[in-house]
Amino acid sequence: MAALALLANVPSTKMTVMPRAILNRDFKLRVPYELKQGQFRLFHELPSGMSMEVIFQKSVDYKNSDERRERMKNPPLVFIHGSFHAAWCWAEHWLPFFSQHGYDCYAFSLLGQGESDTPAGSVAGTLQTHAGDVADFIQKEIRLPPVLLGHSFGGLIVQYYIANMVNRPILETESLYPNLTGAVLVCSVPPSGNSGLVWRYLFSKPIAAFKVTRSLAAKAFQTSLPLCKETFFSAQMDDHLVLRYQKLLIESSRMPLFDLRKLNASLPVPSVPSSSVNVLVLGANNDFIVDAEGLNETGRFYGVSPVCVEGIAHDMMLDCSWERGAQAILSWLSDLDSQELI
Repeated sequence: MAALALLANVPSTKMTVMPRAILNRDFKLRVPYELKQGQFRLFHELPSGMSMEVIFQKSVDYKNSDERRERMKNPPLVFIHGSFHAAWCWAEHWLPFFSQHGYDCYAFSLLGQGESDTPAGSVAGTLQTHAGDVADFIQKEIRLPPVLLGHSFGGLIVQYYIANMVNRPILETESLYPNLTGAVLVCSVPPSGNSGLVWRYLFSKPIAAFKVTRSLAAKAFQTSLPLCKETFFSAQMDDHLVLRYQKLLIESSRMPLFDLRKLNASLPVPSVPSSSVNVLVLGANNDFIVDAEGLNETGRFYGVSPVCVEGIAHDMMLDCSWERGAQAILSWLSDLDSQELI
């Protein structure tokens, strides 16, 4: 009964609600992610007929005054992961955090990742297909313009979504890319792709370049705990946590998100007017993958000053200091709310 009450306002079109206690389909991950209290696993059916995993957590408005609730409902938050990750990476810390601050939260597993279905072919998709899948869910299931948050290559998908949303024809009455309240790019691959990052590392940090290539391209992070920690987490992270996440990272990606050669040939993403959408560019000063110039490139592209969080690594949402990134986003969201109320 409590679960039904929580889901009373969850849209039901083409979605299968699966509370944690009812397992009505086989897990694809050999190391299943156990949902936390208040979280539910949804399966959204795409036009292709494939299903996309969505972990959902309903908001708790305990900090909002009655007057404010009457004037404004917080925008939903939609989270997009990067390579080797899935919806679980947001469900660990950030979904509970933001739901407790009054935000409905949805975290996707892109096709070929997590518990989502696997498409035919050697890669999971393209910028266009991944962004289209996100847009399909938002268009059919989200009532208010959401804030779209993307991490690493997920940030590049968000950038492609923004470009298609903003640059749609003026006379188009119904967009395939619904409007957003804003977007947050978390340790995001810059608009030009990852080739610039690689070349800078080769010339300025050859040892780091070798490690990154070995860790990600050769997937050595899957067999080396120290390399996994150095790639994704802070040095202070407990090894038992790194080991737990390493197992989930290994299981999360059954195929690459992109064909990187074709992806880089299609970049940079189309430009947009700097005032067309509210964007927060958020980086980590201990990021082993996206360097400071990559962060600044993204900030320049959107005409905003990036925010670099101290004492945190690339997997900001899982790192031992995950609250720092979450608080930076919450502060930005509060500023958005204030602008809407004026």
